[in-house]
Amino acid sequence: MRLESTASFASTPSPWRIVRQSLLVTALLLLAACASNPHRREPTFTDSHSSLADLPARAPSAASAGAANDVLFRAMALVGTPYHWGGNTPAGGFDCSGLVDYIYRQATDILLPHSSREMAAMSGLKVSRMTELASGDLVFFGSRGGISHVGVYVGKGRFVHAPNSGGTVRLDDIDGPYWRDHFEYGKRLLD
Repeated sequence: MRLESTASFASTPSPWRIVRQSLLVTALLLLAACASNPHRREPTFTDSHSSLADLPARAPSAASAGAANDVLFRAMALVGTPYHWGGNTPAGGFDCSGLVDYIYRQATDILLPHSSREMAAMSGLKVSRMTELASGDLVFFGSRGGISHVGVYVGKGRFVHAPNSGGTVRLDDIDGPYWRDHFEYGKRLLD
């Protein structure tokens, strides 16, 4: 009889064993949930379909070619950084004007205001035609003359910008369907 009671005791799981198994199952479920990606990430770089892609790349001037290249490389390095309204650092994310200010501050020591409208009001050569833009030019978008967005032209019909909430800094065709219709002008600060 004593043997029977020992056998029934051995088949009953201990409370610690139940806790360990529960923790293991919970950990596996959490790992599975973290591994899944419920949101489709938007692409940060797509093939260019710009009609401006065949234009020769150009710097604002020979004297500012080095600064323009610094702006271009810093802008491209930030592609994929998360959008964050009011953000102005790679760690905290960027909104459109925070991105442009960060790029210029790091590459040229030029401090820009934190508003696309205020940037548009700064002094600098106004570039009205997309075909006349040079690498490093600021590009402004809006409607009915009001400025609501800014990016940095990198050349070959492309610009880097922080487009919207929930997105990331990305590279787009300046003459793409939306941007072509909302392009206001460029502004050359490096001349």
